[in-house]
Amino acid sequence: MAERIKISLPVIVEGKYDKSTVLSMFDTTVITLGGFGVFNSKEKQALIRRVASGGIIVLTDSDGAGKVIRSFLNGIIPKDKIYNLYIPKIPGKEKRKTSPSKEGLLGVEGMGREELMRVLSPFIVDSDSGVRSHKNGAELITKVDFYMDKLTGAENSAARRDELAKHFGLPDGMSANALLEALNIITDREEYKKVVESEL
Repeated sequence: MAERIKISLPVIVEGKYDKSTVLSMFDTTVITLGGFGVFNSKEKQALIRRVASGGIIVLTDSDGAGKVIRSFLNGIIPKDKIYNLYIPKIPGKEKRKTSPSKEGLLGVEGMGREELMRVLSPFIVDSDSGVRSHKNGAELITKVDFYMDKLTGAENSAARRDELAKHFGLPDGMSANALLEALNIITDREEYKKVVESEL
């Protein structure tokens, strides 16, 4: 079995199979929500707030339910403590299931090692140089960049955002704010500008 890779922050996932997938590859604390069960569990919400005090990664599925759960978590965790990461939208079904999900997409549990490595790479602890993180002094992408690059405020802004999201392995249909936040976690302004100029 391959050695597990250390992650600098705890991770929130939807269910126990998602947790098993993450823990099979990464050494970190993983909190399961029990799907929509977190909405009515004051105990679980209190635990999440406590664990999130030093920062926490939210890694829900890219389907409609995952978006609803992510939105709820963004309402109970301080904005400066939450890191929203996104798995790509990949059609298929998990091996343990008899049929695909409602939207026919793989969830966190269905992600392969390569996909999860890419998604969680900004938070992998490197034994030589310390924590790899977007907080490394790199220049951030701003809302002004999005406006100037016609990712907001233009007739085809949503389509352009979807193209940009696709390049970085993010799901389509993201709001401008959600995409901006995700890009500032996984890349920097220099790389963003290269992609915008060459691909959009």
